[in-house]
Amino acid sequence: MRRGCTIRQVSQRVNAEQLVTQPENERRSLYEIAYAEIRDLLIRAVIPPGAPVREDQLTKQLGVGRTPVREAIKRLEAEWLVNVYPRRGVFATDVHLTDLAVLTEVRCQLEGVAAELAAARANLAQREQLRQLLEDADKRGTAATEQIDFDSAVHRAVYRSARNTYLETTLTQYYNLIIRIWHVFLDRLPEITDHVSELVPILEHILAGEGEAARTLMVDHVKGFERAILSVVGS
Repeated sequence: MRRGCTIRQVSQRVNAEQLVTQPENERRSLYEIAYAEIRDLLIRAVIPPGAPVREDQLTKQLGVGRTPVREAIKRLEAEWLVNVYPRRGVFATDVHLTDLAVLTEVRCQLEGVAAELAAARANLAQREQLRQLLEDADKRGTAATEQIDFDSAVHRAVYRSARNTYLETTLTQYYNLIIRIWHVFLDRLPEITDHVSELVPILEHILAGEGEAARTLMVDHVKGFERAILSVVGS
């Protein structure tokens, strides 16, 4: 279990019986809460690869009924974060180096496209968010988890700035799998500050409207992550 990671408390606690009488938008909200919480437990390796995902335990920890948890698990299965086995239960998917290779192959194409599109399409609000991230780059903490959080914020902002819903959804799903690999091997990785710092010139090129340069650097950044993992676990 990843030290320092805890389950965030849900302010509104309800049980399964109360859920039946709630309007659809409230049930949807509980589902979104359950999905986000369980997803974070998985991608941060608080629930380690191969470990059981216990519905009864999660309903108590998150303060929601079984229905939101089960709906969340269905979505997480589609996103390759859990496997559901009849009569056996739900388990976090394993992490393999072949996953990293396949993800890198796809991300080298799509992340580059997202960076290039962001340089051309980002609206004023999105550009302001990217500019704020650029300003925050020197303020981020030195802890590995803070570095990862900054990396995550930049990538997700770039996806949104590409203004292509299908591309954003696909890349978000792949990035969650990458973050999971990162957390699994975090204790064995060397200093990651330099890797995360590679995002600074990418942001600068996007804000300057230099799509081709942003694309090239983003592809290099993606490949660099694969090299970093392989350097500690072997090829």
